[in-house]
Amino acid sequence: MPDDLLVVEGETIRRTVRLTHDDIMLFAQMSHDANPLHQNRTAAQRARFPDVIASGQHTASLLMGLMATHFTRSHDGIEREMLCLNTNFAYKAPVLADQDVLLQWRVTSVRYNNSLRGQLVQLDGSAAPPSGAPAVVARATIMVRRAQSEEGLVDEA
Repeated sequence: MPDDLLVVEGETIRRTVRLTHDDIMLFAQMSHDANPLHQNRTAAQRARFPDVIASGQHTASLLMGLMATHFTRSHDGIEREMLCLNTNFAYKAPVLADQDVLLQWRVTSVRYNNSLRGQLVQLDGSAAPPSGAPAVVARATIMVRRAQSEEGLVDEA
């Protein structure tokens, strides 16, 4: 197993983010999400939120970006490739504007897959305000392996 040290069980990734009212509105516009809860403070307040709330896809994309950045890192001298095979997200509470949110993933299992020539990695994730239960919980399966050599690749351009 040449990739036995790329990912280890128990490995944890954390990052705290704060989404502003403008961040939430811009993401909703860019993703063509017309739900007024993501763009209109008055509509959000009518729904008993203090301000606009982040869309589920916004929070999910932040979690996925954190995962991809970490598992394709090379600062330790090892070039990695990562392929996301499956993700599931459950939304438990809103992510509010101007509130710190702790994004995190924890590696729950790792096993080598011969046909993929890499590690199959199971992860549990969450996005939570510092003082509360997770607003989003996630599960993912990814494949991580050493970056493949460019030799033998066909350029289709």
